[in-house]
Amino acid sequence: MKTDSLIFDMDGTIWDAVDTYVASWNKGAEIYGLEKRFTREGLEKLMGQEIKKLLEATVPELSEDERWRFFHTVVDQTDEAFAELGANIYPGVVEGMEKLSKKYKLFVLSNCDKGGIPQMLGITGLSPYITDYFEYGMNTMPKSHNMHLLKEKHNLQHPVYVGDTEGDSYQTRLAGFPFVFVAYGHGNTEHFDIKFDSFDQLTEYFMNL
Repeated sequence: MKTDSLIFDMDGTIWDAVDTYVASWNKGAEIYGLEKRFTREGLEKLMGQEIKKLLEATVPELSEDERWRFFHTVVDQTDEAFAELGANIYPGVVEGMEKLSKKYKLFVLSNCDKGGIPQMLGITGLSPYITDYFEYGMNTMPKSHNMHLLKEKHNLQHPVYVGDTEGDSYQTRLAGFPFVFVAYGHGNTEHFDIKFDSFDQLTEYFMNL
C-alpha cells in the first residue's frame, strides 16, 4: 500500500471514551429535563455517526432545534466527565503514533463536535505527532468531503484513512482513498483494503513499508 500520510478516526480507533460520553449524555439529559437515560450499548453502536444522525437516533421525540439545544447541554458536561472518568487509550497508540510521525504526516478526522479532537489530543498527549485535524463540527460536512480538505490543504499525494466502522469505510470509499480497518474498535465492516487487529500490527506494517 503506497502512502505518504495516515488520517485517523478518533473514537474506536485512538481511544474508547464511550463510558465518559454516557455519563455526559445522562447528566445532560437530567439538566435538560429528559426522563430517558443512555447506556454504553446504545451509544457504542452509534459511534462514528454524524452528530445530526446521532441525535435523530437518540432523541427522535425532540424537534431539530431542541435536539441541538440538548446536544449543547451534553457538550457542556464533557469536561467534568473526562476529568472524572478519563478514557481508555487503545494499547500501542501513543508509542505507535510517535514512531509513525517520523515517517508519515499524521492527521485526525472525526465526526465529533468542534473541540473534541483538541480535547482528545490534550488528554492523550498525542499533539506533538499530529500535523492537523478536522472535525464535523467545523463545517457539518461528511468525512468524505473533509478528507479532501485535508488532502488539498497539505498537498497529500497518497493518504489513507484508518477507522473502525462501516460508516468510516463507506465515507473513505466515497473519497476514493484506501481504507485501513482496525478490528479492535466499536464497529465492523467487510469492506477494507487492509485490516489490523491491534495498533501495534498497524504500526509495524506501515513502518516496514
